[in-house]
Amino acid sequence: MPLVPIVLDKTGVGERAYDIYSRLLKDRIVCLMGPINDEVASITVAQLLFLQSEEKRLPIHLYINSPGGIVTSGLAIYDTMQYIRPPIHTWCIGQASSMGSLLLTAGAPGHRYALPHSRIMIHQPSGAAQGQATDIQIQAEEIIKLRKMLNGIYSNHTKQPLEVSFKDRLRGSNT
Repeated sequence: MPLVPIVLDKTGVGERAYDIYSRLLKDRIVCLMGPINDEVASITVAQLLFLQSEEKRLPIHLYINSPGGIVTSGLAIYDTMQYIRPPIHTWCIGQASSMGSLLLTAGAPGHRYALPHSRIMIHQPSGAAQGQATDIQIQAEEIIKLRKMLNGIYSNHTKQPLEVSFKDRLRGSNT
């Protein structure tokens, strides 16, 4: 388990110790770091919902450094980003690959950023189909449905025609 830094917040009545992520959350900053899985999605969704409950108008800053991960976990974060009212400013620090790039793209128009040495990578969904022929066919059809849905999401947020989004994702595309 990594060591989490503690910071002191001094006020007129004394001091309070926070872990660094709680202190950043106080400033409406959410850090999505590492592979996207159910645990990371649960924490990120909870933070977004909490910040909406605190203030519905102020923007939330979502910092992303992720190689991507599980599509359904990423879509849980994406759906929450679309559901809540505060605008979300997205920042790529390090990398936003796969589902990380989709979440970066879902930031408020005009408020999607990448730091100078960041890397962004988009690609088609993939899976390892196994089993009987009918099982493999079902899995392949599900991946094709996911690909169409994800292409639609990229197209919607980038205002690029669906054909451009599909072509960009046909093979891995690095920026």
